[in-house]
Amino acid sequence: MFVVKLLATGAAAFGGAVLVGVIAMSGRELRRAGDDMVVMRRAVDSMRVALAGTMSARGFVAGRPGAVTPVTPAAMSPSLDAAAFVDPLASVVGFVQLGKDVFVGPLASIRGDATGQPIAVGEGSNIQDGAVVQALETVDDGKPIPGRIFKVGAREYSVYIGKRVSLAPQSLVHGPAQLDDNVYVGMQAMVFQSRISSGVVIEPGARVIGVTVPPNRYVPAGQTVAEQSAADRLPTITDSYRFKGMGEAAVRVNTGLARGYLKALREAEAIRTKPPVAEGVMASHDAPAKAASH
Repeated sequence: MFVVKLLATGAAAFGGAVLVGVIAMSGRELRRAGDDMVVMRRAVDSMRVALAGTMSARGFVAGRPGAVTPVTPAAMSPSLDAAAFVDPLASVVGFVQLGKDVFVGPLASIRGDATGQPIAVGEGSNIQDGAVVQALETVDDGKPIPGRIFKVGAREYSVYIGKRVSLAPQSLVHGPAQLDDNVYVGMQAMVFQSRISSGVVIEPGARVIGVTVPPNRYVPAGQTVAEQSAADRLPTITDSYRFKGMGEAAVRVNTGLARGYLKALREAEAIRTKPPVAEGVMASHDAPAKAASH
């Protein structure tokens, strides 16, 4: 019996020692993790300051001018609203106009250079990750090519994208094309040589080629619409339509992203341009606090 008690007492002591050791190790790990978080936070702050030094507060990039070529005798530059946001991994080239609250996501490409121009993207629209917007040439040897533009109001465009239009990831709009307001183009869908009227939803993987899609219709996923008669028979969006409201949600999310990223950039710009505080000034500010602590 004495041996059993001794073994039990020893096991309890050993277990207690192990538990104390685990707690001590956990405490050290927590402190180390906390130190790592402080270091990481400082590194992120340093990166924000460095990043702010490479750009203005209005956004990462303002795009770049197109090249002079036989079909583009002048190197046109993009025109971006002050409230438009272009991701640093996106490409906006040539005669491109972006409206207020436009969001251009990573790896998206909007090309208005040696291909068709101009390209316009209206207020509140978004060109999401990997989406592509470009067009066939609109001019050859200084002369307009017939059938390569859409006239909207008094102006002509190779690609016109209206207000609150969403181009989902990896979608393609290839001009000549006109997308009116509140259109949603799904993932990997394509629009070519077509007009898409307001309120239309083009579901993922669908193809629209050489037609006019009437308002408030949807193109089912994977379907190819290349005849006007087929476009005229497309189903109408009703309250029971499974993707109803998707376009509005996409606009809300991406408008928020455009505003949020611009706000963060302005804050980083403020940090970068904040005048340094001299050590003597800091010391004089610290003195009363130290005196009060005594």
